[in-house]
Amino acid sequence: MDIKHYFIERGQGVPLILLHGNGENCGYFMGQIEVFAQYYHVYALDTRGHGKTPRGDASFTIRQFADDLRDFMDEHGIEKAHILGFSDGGNIAMIFAMKYPERVNRLILNGANLDAKGIKRSVQIPIEIGYWFAKLFANKSPEAKLHAETLGLMVNDPDVKPMELSKIQAKTLVIAGTRDMVKEDHTRLLASYIPDVQLVILDGNHFIANKCPEVFNRAVLAFLRDE
Repeated sequence: MDIKHYFIERGQGVPLILLHGNGENCGYFMGQIEVFAQYYHVYALDTRGHGKTPRGDASFTIRQFADDLRDFMDEHGIEKAHILGFSDGGNIAMIFAMKYPERVNRLILNGANLDAKGIKRSVQIPIEIGYWFAKLFANKSPEAKLHAETLGLMVNDPDVKPMELSKIQAKTLVIAGTRDMVKEDHTRLLASYIPDVQLVILDGNHFIANKCPEVFNRAVLAFLRDE
């Protein structure tokens, strides 16, 4: 593996891995880490090229990040884990659960999407414009290249067909906000193709875990602890 992930580790017991969204870092989950660590062995990662984890030389795609997660789990002796992903982190978790179903205990997808069409156009259009401008300057510096690549994730990835979701074997919780940037019908479509799924729509926007942690945490723990 060409990188070492920066991560925060708390608690003990069954592993619970937290994956942040695009352009963020594991600090997004400050409202979750200590709460979840009361019940689980929490690992909150900085994804490749985000936060304190280096970019490395491998491809910069959601599928590569899923492989990075497999390597992280192997490195830390984690055979199987609950995985909670937000936004692009949800997309990583989704791909991971499809590719490596035997490594996932329970799956939580918060604000995930199958493709760019699932994002409200009022949000997606500025992202696409920013991406095409960023590409013009991508060769100016490593920072400029990384900026273009990061925006590119929201334009080109994860590119999943609904039928592919049948590969997910884990019991799954899909969470979105009532005012999410992911279209509600898209979230419902995504959930409808996962074999063993619960869908929860909470009052809030895309960043509900960060903005309304008590409500979010309650929903996640109810799902995880209903064993």
